[in-house]
Amino acid sequence: MEFDVVDLPEADYPDVGETAPDFTRPLVNGEFWEDAALSDLTDEGPVLLVFHPMDGAFPTTYVWQELMERDLGDVSVVGLSISTPYEHKTTVEERGLDDAGYRLFSDPQNGVAEAYGISHDLDGMTGVSEPRPALFLLDSDRTVAYAWVADEWPAFPEYDDVERAVAEL
Repeated sequence: MEFDVVDLPEADYPDVGETAPDFTRPLVNGEFWEDAALSDLTDEGPVLLVFHPMDGAFPTTYVWQELMERDLGDVSVVGLSISTPYEHKTTVEERGLDDAGYRLFSDPQNGVAEAYGISHDLDGMTGVSEPRPALFLLDSDRTVAYAWVADEWPAFPEYDDVERAVAEL
């Protein structure tokens, strides 16, 4: 597969020690979806919030394959992209995310990525954006314990670092 590596501009995102913005969006699992707030999830315990490109993109496939192979303890893992709930339901089923207890937030207008400072305009598509790849490990009051945001596309986190951050939480 051929593609160009693209440098992304600096991002002003919630960093370690800061409070991550709350939001409410449809949260999809293998059976249904319903509106849910991030704060409702963090009230139940730590959350790994995974921003990823639209479903079907190779980076999305790679991210979920890597995360499913890791020991992430009792952390709730939730993804977020611009894909619709219908697309997410298919991804959850095809990737076996439901078996791992992973769920996906749907944000077709990309408003959450904008609030997090990680919106990325897609080349050649006026008015179309998606979140740049990013991971935020949040404790029960949405304080960021670990943050990784891509500075180029495509880019992937050091998954061993993610696993360590989860273990240290």
